Amino acid sequence: MNFAESFRIALKALSANRARALLTMLGVIIGVMSVILLVSIGTGVSDDITGQLEGLGTNVIYVMPMSEDDLGMGMMMPSRQFTIDDVNAVETRLGGIATVTPMVETMTRFSVGNNEMMGGVTGMSAAAIDVFDVSLDRGRMYSSSEVLSGARVAIIGAEVDRLMFANHDSIGQEIVVDDQRFTVIGVTELQGGGAITGGGLDNAVMMPFTSAQRVTGSQDVNMIAVKTYDVEDMDHAQSLIRQALLPRMGTDFSSMTQDEVTDMMGAMVAVLTFMLGGIASISLLVGGIGIMNIMLVSVSERTREIGIRKAIGAKTYDIMSQFVIESVLLSVLGGLIGIALGALGSWGIAASGALPSVVSIWSVALAFFFSISVGVFFGVYPAWRASKLDPIDALRFE
Repeated sequence: MNFAESFRIALKALSANRARALLTMLGVIIGVMSVILLVSIGTGVSDDITGQLEGLGTNVIYVMPMSEDDLGMGMMMPSRQFTIDDVNAVETRLGGIATVTPMVETMTRFSVGNNEMMGGVTGMSAAAIDVFDVSLDRGRMYSSSEVLSGARVAIIGAEVDRLMFANHDSIGQEIVVDDQRFTVIGVTELQGGGAITGGGLDNAVMMPFTSAQRVTGSQDVNMIAVKTYDVEDMDHAQSLIRQALLPRMGTDFSSMTQDEVTDMMGAMVAVLTFMLGGIASISLLVGGIGIMNIMLVSVSERTREIGIRKAIGAKTYDIMSQFVIESVLLSVLGGLIGIALGALGSWGIAASGALPSVVSIWSVALAFFFSISVGVFFGVYPAWRASKLDPIDALRFE
């Protein structure tokens, strides 16, 4: 019996039990769909974070009030925060090779009339427009004098402008940030982005760091951002930053370039994506067990058929290939349906804006490869068992 004949018999056997075949494929469909969806979300989140970080500008060094050991262990609560004196020390030490801005960040509620939303507050100096390449759609940046006086002025993100002011002219209007009124003096250009990063400044309000400190009720500075004028000065700038902060902070701080931050975030998301993919793969395993179970039932039901085939000359290979082909067909068809549903679900999630989601070729190939592997792996034992049946005993089977 050649392959084509075995394939035809396998198709006929599956079509004779369509409902059972569909239910058997269900586990594979769910498994492949889950892998595609979760890996797509992980890839989308990674691309979104990378894009937002790259969109903040180049040659940027982030100085955080936590040691490198704390960062390595994933600790996000530093033992102490920076103060404006730390910022001034860094700025003085760097001299004319870089621009420095303190960063004060928090999440809070914004409101304009009856419209409310949650968003981020980012407080920086007037130099922020140069450090992070902030582009304004309209309005102006706050001045150094407004920073010194802690003026109640704010630059709002494009999404804040759309949601709070319905795209009406917001310049000169007031926005309430954590029960404090601020006058809108500028609107940033739309950056775009997913729900994870919130589109950078799109869903945030930027203001003088002195004003942000009033919102947080603390004089702490969460982070110091440094942008060197020349990329070749990055290493030297980090050395000068350490010299400025060691007497004040000891070793309770770390500095990372933008590339290092991007790599770290990418590694974290990659681990998360791998874990999510691994969890989703459990569904594939369950689907494979379902295939093996049904194939064993099929062998039992078709014992006489197997006996007749062997009696008229079918070889062990012929019987075994027939059942392996049936198993692989179930897993491949389930895999194709799962890929289609997973891609459709990924597209729907991305279109809704709930989460960034990107279907990658490697995730589709991986899911399809595993679906075939499941069919082969879990189909071999039932096929081997069928091929080893004694034809005389099989013909006696009722």
